[in-house]
Amino acid sequence: MTGISDKVVAITGASSGIGEATALLLAEQGARVVLGARRSDRLAELAARIERAGGAAGYAPTDVTRPDDLQRLVGLAVERFGRLDVLVNNAGYGPVGPLDELRVDEWNEMIDVNVKGLLHGIAAALPVFRAQGGGHFVTIASVAAYLVVPNMAVYAGSKVAARAICEGLRQEAGDTVRVTTISPGFVATPFAGQSSNTVIREQLTAIRDQIAIPPQAIARAIAFAVEQPADVDVNEIVVRPTAQA
Repeated sequence: MTGISDKVVAITGASSGIGEATALLLAEQGARVVLGARRSDRLAELAARIERAGGAAGYAPTDVTRPDDLQRLVGLAVERFGRLDVLVNNAGYGPVGPLDELRVDEWNEMIDVNVKGLLHGIAAALPVFRAQGGGHFVTIASVAAYLVVPNMAVYAGSKVAARAICEGLRQEAGDTVRVTTISPGFVATPFAGQSSNTVIREQLTAIRDQIAIPPQAIARAIAFAVEQPADVDVNEIVVRPTAQA
């Protein structure tokens, strides 16, 4: 038995990358996982894979920009497994590029996913955590929450906001709700391909291919935070490639 076994964990952005790796690792360690993402076919495949390995998994198509979708995901966890112990706010969006390109629609979508999506998750899970007397928020931010660089102004702004929201939540949470923010550096995920700027996309892809760490590294950091005793709250973890400046 570990501090993860039998916990009920809902994960957004679970269809690939960090979310998928987290679902697989936590399920392997005995958690019952509830998967949320927009690609329901990928969720179905992942849930089936977990159950074939002897785990327990449910899923619901989830767009974090829609509050009702987060309510449905949390509700599924409670309905199927009787409670929700952890919500991993992992869904993110990062089409980075220079401000001069004025890609306002992309700016708005980054805010909708990275900031409002986080708030929608908090709004869905916090009443459940209060009612059952405990719970744990784990949010995936970014090293961009600590360092702003050219072409990442809006993305970094959204991650600074996410980190600030989580710190405020931690201070308000009291002694029964834990709050963890995990900030990855370059990870081998589709993030680099989200930029609409061809040059930046190629640059990010090249860096990723040279130094990126696997999503399983972030999944292990999440597991470390989740497995701690209830009176231990791991607040912030930064995980980056050793080669990343």
